[in-house]
Amino acid sequence: MFIIETYPLAVIFCIITMLCWGSWANTQKLAASSWRFELFYWDYVIGIVLLATLFAFTLGSTGDEGRSFIADIEQADSSNIGSAILGGVVFNAANILLGAAIAIAGMAVAFPVGIGLALVIGVIVNYLDNPVGNSSMIFLGVALVALAILLNAYAYRRMASQNQGVSSKGLILSVVAGVLMGYFYKYVAQAMFPNFSVPEAGKLSPYTAVFFFSIGIFLSNFVFNTFLMFRPFVGTPVSYGDYFRGSLKNHLTGILGGAIWCVGMAFSIIASDKAGTAISYGLGQGATVVAAIWGIFIWKEFRNAPKGTSMILNAMLLLYIIGLGLIIAAR
Repeated sequence: MFIIETYPLAVIFCIITMLCWGSWANTQKLAASSWRFELFYWDYVIGIVLLATLFAFTLGSTGDEGRSFIADIEQADSSNIGSAILGGVVFNAANILLGAAIAIAGMAVAFPVGIGLALVIGVIVNYLDNPVGNSSMIFLGVALVALAILLNAYAYRRMASQNQGVSSKGLILSVVAGVLMGYFYKYVAQAMFPNFSVPEAGKLSPYTAVFFFSIGIFLSNFVFNTFLMFRPFVGTPVSYGDYFRGSLKNHLTGILGGAIWCVGMAFSIIASDKAGTAISYGLGQGATVVAAIWGIFIWKEFRNAPKGTSMILNAMLLLYIIGLGLIIAAR
């Protein structure tokens, strides 16, 4: 299987993760005018499963190092398979709430608050499991990200207080999503053998782990998204009949969104061998900066905000960038 040999290459993979995780939601925004989020999300999940399977049979099955995908499944312990699937279930619970928050409050709020909170929790949880890197620099970076989250929430509350059409529901959903999102990565990491070039009996390769992670997302979606379809946070209920009446463009947009996200997930997991899980996860969640830039400058989600809000948002972005820089330098 393909593995990364150096830390600088691992950082490049983490940056690609950051771009993917921060940009997939543009597909949801593009589809929003004609396609409900709950329907979009089914195709998004299908896109994740398709890319995870493709990676398993290509990068995960070529080369002399590690263990190929099929051989890896044949020897895997059920406990490790279950851990990767559980990671998918936890992620899906978090991500479906994040998607709902994006639909309500926009990318510039849902990502900095939800994913920023996930970064803070996830870096701490993963560092305790696998303490790689300078702890002082990692936790200082996390502290700056936490401050950036508070600034973003404050900016959104200012806009909500001035505009009656702005709901605080999106902010609340972002917080709940962030708490859940901070835990999914550790379950996937625990299922894998730590040194990707030296396979361990019963443990999973990164590609096999991501595959079963995607299965956890897919299976849990029949529970989580079905419930949301019939009891949506905003709007009227939708049905499976509505999904099958969607256009090819609508379905392909959702699949593209899931594929983009899965590229990021696979690259993050692959990079964790040389970067450590805390740094790999933390850098990937720098997606908050990417998504905030999309939301603020491209989608103009704060165009109705009170005067002075732009200064708060610029400070938020600066704190995020400095915090992420410290996390990179920690290794």
